[in-house]
Amino acid sequence: MKKHQKHAKLSRPNYGNFGRQEWAILGTNCGAIQKLSAAIIESLGKKYNLAYVDASHKAHDELAAEEAASSPVTTYTDMIDFHRFDTRNTFDTFQYRQWFNAQDAVLVNGNHFKAKQQIVVIDSKKKESLGRKLDRLTDVKAFLFAEGETEVYDFLKEEIPNWASLPSFSLTDYEQITAWVIQLMEAFVAPLYGLVLAGGKSQRMGKDKAWLNYHGAPQVSVVNNLLSEICEAVFVSCRPDQQDKLQEFNLIPDSFVGLGPFGAITSAFREHPNAAWLIMAVDLPLADKEFVQELVEHRNASKQATAFLNPATDFPDPLMTIWEPRSYPTLLQFLAQGYSCPRKMLINSDIELVKSSQAEKLQNVNHPEEYEALIAQLKI
Repeated sequence: MKKHQKHAKLSRPNYGNFGRQEWAILGTNCGAIQKLSAAIIESLGKKYNLAYVDASHKAHDELAAEEAASSPVTTYTDMIDFHRFDTRNTFDTFQYRQWFNAQDAVLVNGNHFKAKQQIVVIDSKKKESLGRKLDRLTDVKAFLFAEGETEVYDFLKEEIPNWASLPSFSLTDYEQITAWVIQLMEAFVAPLYGLVLAGGKSQRMGKDKAWLNYHGAPQVSVVNNLLSEICEAVFVSCRPDQQDKLQEFNLIPDSFVGLGPFGAITSAFREHPNAAWLIMAVDLPLADKEFVQELVEHRNASKQATAFLNPATDFPDPLMTIWEPRSYPTLLQFLAQGYSCPRKMLINSDIELVKSSQAEKLQNVNHPEEYEALIAQLKI
């Protein structure tokens, strides 16, 4: 009998326990782990969003004595330079991923927590303790040697088949370790996919804007070909009832229906949650390769998105935007609060805003008279 599929098959983001990219550091004392993590974060903090996960080293009874019995379940404090939440609620992996969504990478004290990838320290003072944590070594990326240490333990060689090919550093060589972390960060940037927005009903135009001809071919083909020169893969977003007419393209029919461009973007992420999406609408006929390439060159993968500032509205333009994978859960949070406007999400999120000298290429063509005027302009 065919096995019953109880739940929808969904593509899942490549999360770890806390974020998409995370490393547990284990094999030495907590002080050394904290010091190394602080050095990495201080060095890379201006370019990347980094977090550190640790446990308090105060005894439970000591911590309990510090808090009044009547303290609330959750307290929020604006600390002027930063914000602080104290809560008695219990968190698990699902909550951690929400809290760390804005981070490019998470450094984890592996003496207390597990992470998707690991950095193992060779420190004979903690050899026995490390030997009890072998179940945590699922994807070791490097070895760090404490002072006086030169050899990987035999039990690690048995546990990690590729141990000899892994990079190794001195535990206190923060400069080399940081340079290696930068390489990992750069290699982890999400691939860029293109999405042609062709699912609008074109009610103001009176005919399908995807098939208007400005440059010798239907605009949906022009945009698809343009993005194909820039992106690793390109798809056309459409309503389910448009699929037959657009069958020559790679399609992503709306699965978040009735939400306009917002639904197109979230539907694309639903199919490929580990890609960044370069969105381009079919009603931007002046946007050419040079203009799109300018946006790509300013891409900041550490932000929620990279968008052009549209001088006509003085707001980010959501229909010519690179949406990073981290924006998917943010979009869903806005939807859960009753908002389906991608521009509102951009305005209220941490994004890279690009002011272009070619901003006139963001001209939006929605009405027949605008179309006729632009056709006449292009013929001059």
